[in-house]
Amino acid sequence: MRTGKDDISGWLVRPAERYLWAVSAAVPAAIAASAARSAPDGGMDNAIVVRAARTWLAGGSPYDDPHFLYLPSAVPAAVPEALLPGAVLRVLVPCAVTALLVLAWGCALRLHGVPLRSRLAALGPLALAAGFAPFGHLVRLGNWTVVAVVALPLCLLLASRGRWTAAGAVVGAAVALKPLLAPVALLFVFARRPRALAAAVLPPVLASAAAALLMPDPAGFVTRTLPFLLHGDDGFVRFYEASPAAVLPRLGVPAVFAEGAALLAAGAGVLCAYLRWRRADPGPGRLAETGAGLMLSAFLVSRPSYDHYLLVVLPVLLAGLPAAGSAARRPGFWIALVPQVPGVPWPWLEAERRRAFKDAFTLCVLAVTVAGRARAGSGPPGGEGRAGGARETVRAPATPF
Repeated sequence: MRTGKDDISGWLVRPAERYLWAVSAAVPAAIAASAARSAPDGGMDNAIVVRAARTWLAGGSPYDDPHFLYLPSAVPAAVPEALLPGAVLRVLVPCAVTALLVLAWGCALRLHGVPLRSRLAALGPLALAAGFAPFGHLVRLGNWTVVAVVALPLCLLLASRGRWTAAGAVVGAAVALKPLLAPVALLFVFARRPRALAAAVLPPVLASAAAALLMPDPAGFVTRTLPFLLHGDDGFVRFYEASPAAVLPRLGVPAVFAEGAALLAAGAGVLCAYLRWRRADPGPGRLAETGAGLMLSAFLVSRPSYDHYLLVVLPVLLAGLPAAGSAARRPGFWIALVPQVPGVPWPWLEAERRRAFKDAFTLCVLAVTVAGRARAGSGPPGGEGRAGGARETVRAPATPF
């Protein structure tokens, strides 16, 4: 993309000043330090996985805990954490989650060809940490969603460089740890990349099968976890789910209609993602918006669906801000983020168990905004980069500093 001196994009891609880097580093570090002081075992969600690994090491089944929603392959992966004392996990996990979120932002920037020394690169972690509440939630929870947050932009970056099999392997490794990124497999179907699809599917299947054979309840994921995921009838997590299938019944809509609406919305989202891919316009926007569209469609119907899942798609969309016609330049993108600004006391939504209404608003508006990019001609001609889907390069105007 080419930017002019008078355009905000030109300012964003120029080298960042040192003070900007200092401020951008301070805010995420403060959030990590705060989480380390207040979250034992590295966060509530991380503690669930660690407890499952310790149960397995003691000869029990990790699926005795109904809140353990991971594939069997995640249990051996959590063993190193299970062997560490709680005092170490308390500091290590929030720091690692924060570092991985920053890494995800770096991958998203490179996907869109934005220089890593640019102002946008420096402002990203600051904006996400200070202006997007799920960032802090994810750090405090220590949830393994962070693996998907990193894997999606890394996968899309590799695909943009023609390394589709490696992109599939990244998705496969992420799914083996947490199956959140499974919908991205449809991207390989759209792109007709069977090797990439195999690299995404086979590793988690083989790793989970091998790990399941080492457990006292080999079919625990199928007999216990899948029914929970399909029905989402847990009384505790229901109040924190952002899917319309969970939120609409709280407004009086019959559950069957809510689930039907969510399924229709998810199907429409997948169709729009396919149409976005079929547009085949140049530049990384095609990959970013197709991948984000698939994930948002899944979040519309998945049970559970939490606020920190939004971080999976936000970096890859936000990093495209300098590109003319990108989803991040649409009003809906910024309107969707308004309820996630920390510290704003929205009337009747102040209670923690009511924040799901804000999360559902963000999820639905983001999904509609990204789906709108499926329409041909929604961006200026040639505004997204070179032909053939190659990675675009941001060319900042010459500056004296």
